[in-house]
Amino acid sequence: MPANLSPDYQAAEQRYRNAETYEEKIEALREMLATIPKHKGTEKLQADIKRRLSKVQQEQEQRRRSGGRRHDPSHVPREGAGQIALIGPPNAGKSALLAALTHARPDVADYPFTTHAPQPGMMPYEDVQVQLVDTPPLAHEPFDSLLINVARNADAVLLLLDPTDPEGLEHAAMLPRFLARCRIVPEGRPVPEELGLAARVMPVLLAMNKCEEDPDGEVEALLREPAGEDLPFLRVSAATGDGLDHLRETLFGVLRVLRVYAKEPGKAPDTSRPFVVPEGATVLDLARIIHKDFAENFRFARLWGSAKFDGQPVERDHALVDRDVVEIHM
Repeated sequence: MPANLSPDYQAAEQRYRNAETYEEKIEALREMLATIPKHKGTEKLQADIKRRLSKVQQEQEQRRRSGGRRHDPSHVPREGAGQIALIGPPNAGKSALLAALTHARPDVADYPFTTHAPQPGMMPYEDVQVQLVDTPPLAHEPFDSLLINVARNADAVLLLLDPTDPEGLEHAAMLPRFLARCRIVPEGRPVPEELGLAARVMPVLLAMNKCEEDPDGEVEALLREPAGEDLPFLRVSAATGDGLDHLRETLFGVLRVLRVYAKEPGKAPDTSRPFVVPEGATVLDLARIIHKDFAENFRFARLWGSAKFDGQPVERDHALVDRDVVEIHM
C-alpha cells in the first residue's frame, strides 16, 4: 500500500471496514476513490476500489430484488414518480412543509429536533405522486451519516432555510459544506476533478420557508449568497400556502419523468394510473415496464398525443412524450 495515503482516505477506509449496510460501504468506497492520491503508484489500488464498489453495488441490487434487507434507518423505499429529500437546519419547517404538501402527519412543533428519523410522505401532483422525505435537522458538523445517505439516495434535494433563524447565515453557509461532504454536485455545476466517480450529480433546489416573515426579500438576499446563489430558489410558506402550487410543479419538473398511458386495442386508455418513465424513454422501454412478453413479442405500437395523427403506427425506438397514449401490438 502506498505510504502517502491521506488521513481522509485512511478515515474512509476505516469507515468501510466498520460499515454494516450496503449504503455505508458504497459511501465509504466512493470517498476512498475520491481522496486517494492520483498517481502511478496507486493505480492498482484505485482499480481494486472500483472492483469492490462494483461488487457491493451488485450485491445491494441482488438483495433488493430478493426482498432481503438488513434494517437501515437511512433507507426509505422509493415510491411514486421519484424521491426528494428535505434537508435543512433546526426549525426550518421541513415537517410543516411535508404536512402541507402530503397526507403525512409528522410531529410539528415550534422547537427544534422534533424529527428523529426520515419520514416519507406522498405529494399528489395532477395524476401522479411524488415522495418527499422529511429528515432530522442539519445541526452541526461532522454531519450525520444518516442524512448523507438519505440525500445521496434521493432523486433530488430540497434545501430549506428559515428567515427567522437567528443563526441563519451560519446555517446557510453549512449547506454547501453538507453537499460537498455528500459528494453531491448540483446540476449545472462542473464536477470537480477530484470527485470523479464518487460525484453524485443531481437536482438541488433552495427554498425559504416562512416567506411571509420576509416580505421585502432582505433576508432572502442575505441567505442566498452563502447557501448558493446559482441554485433554483423558491419562496414558500407551509403556514399560509404561499408558493406551494409552484413548488409542487417545480419538484415534479426536476425529476424529468414522463407520464404515459397504456391502451388495450378496442378499449379506452386508463388515464388515472400512468406509467412513469424517464425522459428519453422509448416505446420499447414502456413495453418492458408493462411486461417482458410485451417487449419480447413486440410488433408495432399505435400512438395518441404527440402523434401526427391519432393512432399513428410507430416503431419500438420511437421516443415518448409526456401524456402519450400507447397501444402495443404483439
